[in-house]
Amino acid sequence: MNAQSQAQRAYSAASTPTRTSRNLEYDAVARVTHRIRSANQKGAEGFSKLVEALHDNKKLWNIFAVDVADVDNQLPRELKAQIFYLAEFTSQHTSKVLARQATVAPLLEINTAILHGLRSGAA
Repeated sequence: MNAQSQAQRAYSAASTPTRTSRNLEYDAVARVTHRIRSANQKGAEGFSKLVEALHDNKKLWNIFAVDVADVDNQLPRELKAQIFYLAEFTSQHTSKVLARQATVAPLLEINTAILHGLRSGAA
């Protein structure tokens, strides 16, 4: 290996784009939303995978709730309240889905709306 190829390898890592917290949030919501949708489409056969995906979705929304409850969170008060409400709704609705008393449609709608907001750059 010559000096030029070593230099290229060393500096190529520095040229990779920096991941923002918004990008990380988008990726996490997108992954769990895809898993929920995919497992749900399999019907009863995919129920165990649906349970796993719903559990991860609930954990993700708990993280969001804790984040907006932090006094140092800079989001507007109204937005923080809305996110906290969505986290509570997600928790309650997930329980209904697991008890087979509700569909996953509202959870998918909420996550999709969040994805659109994160992608558009909305606060």
